[in-house]
Amino acid sequence: MKLSIVIPAYNEEESIAETIHEIEQTLNQVKIDHEVFVVNDNSKDNTEKVLQELSKLYPTLRYETNKGPNGFGYAVRYGLEQFSGDCVAVMMADLSDSPYDLVKFYTTMLEGNYDCVFGSRFVKGGKTIDYPPVKKIINRIANLIVRMVMRIDYNDATNAFKLYRRHTIDGIKPFLSPHFNLTLELPLKAIIRGYSYAVVPNSWTNRKYGVSKLKIREMGSRYFFILMYCLIEKYFSRGDFHKKW
Repeated sequence: MKLSIVIPAYNEEESIAETIHEIEQTLNQVKIDHEVFVVNDNSKDNTEKVLQELSKLYPTLRYETNKGPNGFGYAVRYGLEQFSGDCVAVMMADLSDSPYDLVKFYTTMLEGNYDCVFGSRFVKGGKTIDYPPVKKIINRIANLIVRMVMRIDYNDATNAFKLYRRHTIDGIKPFLSPHFNLTLELPLKAIIRGYSYAVVPNSWTNRKYGVSKLKIREMGSRYFFILMYCLIEKYFSRGDFHKKW
């Protein structure tokens, strides 16, 4: 089963080379058929030049520039429309997500025949390294609200790092979120539309270079919109979007 990795990248010239190298080295060691698809989100730095050089080293790497509209959600959606694999993971360009966890996600999906595999940094075996304290508190509150409103057990829905089969991605379209709220839209739609999933522990490490693109003050209402949309679908769609077994 071919694995695609979609990586949105905006001004990641300092991080992207190490990220690609670690992913390629890890997946090649365990001989997983894969592609790494980087969506350059119209970066203003040398991200595209770095990707040009990396593509000469790694034949499984391809990249395209999303010229607009721009934003994290748009970049990920661009990749989710064009990946070539049988399953797809969304990973960050700053190496905050571990390639070793990606292998664990992939093997879990195969062994359990799951439609999705979700990571959690906040279960036994999960961990965070250098997580900003204020962001961690906001994350825990936000995920508690999601769990209570949606009545689900999963406690790390806002983390982007997840793995989906192709038919799952097709089944949770159309996508609405243009920003980081896409990280919440994808798993919630998968859950309420009846796709099977496993939760495994994973790690998260704060970026070495650059600055986070997530602006918490700007995202609250957008997360709330997606949460309310999914809540309405769960209770009022009468199963119109439910997975067809």
